[in-house]
Amino acid sequence: MIIELWDVYDKNRNLTGKTIKRGSKLGEYDYHLVIHVCIFNSKNEMLIQKRQPSKKLWPNMWDITIGGAVQSGETSTKAAERETFEEIGYRVDLSNDRAFFTINFDNGFDDYFLIEEDIDIKDLRLQYDEVEEVKWADKDEVLQLAKENKFINYWFLEKLFEIRKQRGAYTK
Repeated sequence: MIIELWDVYDKNRNLTGKTIKRGSKLGEYDYHLVIHVCIFNSKNEMLIQKRQPSKKLWPNMWDITIGGAVQSGETSTKAAERETFEEIGYRVDLSNDRAFFTINFDNGFDDYFLIEEDIDIKDLRLQYDEVEEVKWADKDEVLQLAKENKFINYWFLEKLFEIRKQRGAYTK
């Protein structure tokens, strides 16, 4: 079994020089970095994944395209590329991109990457222990799944569809 290490950050997102094993408790005022990738197609549908029933957190729930922890020594961009390939077998080049937005959570920072790619899901190779299935879903379907408690209910879920091509100030 491979031991996964995370870099530890301070509240200002500066590296502290410490690492922690995945699953270990972070110290007070210690934080780690997580990435999420939302892949949209040209029809304004998001590629969503259903988490395996064996997952510790949110088993059998639908989720945004990709999510995962940044490993020690990685940038969030490299982690987003790695996790996308690991979870759905799709190579994405984010070398000229940065996180679309970041949300602070109790134990760290969530970096979100929003990209547009028209992907044929038949060509994807799903990571068996993580992802049960994937499908394209429009905003109405995603919001309905969330309403039925079948989709992880991110508080900004509806906004993802509206801001996916925005940078800077949001105007409707």
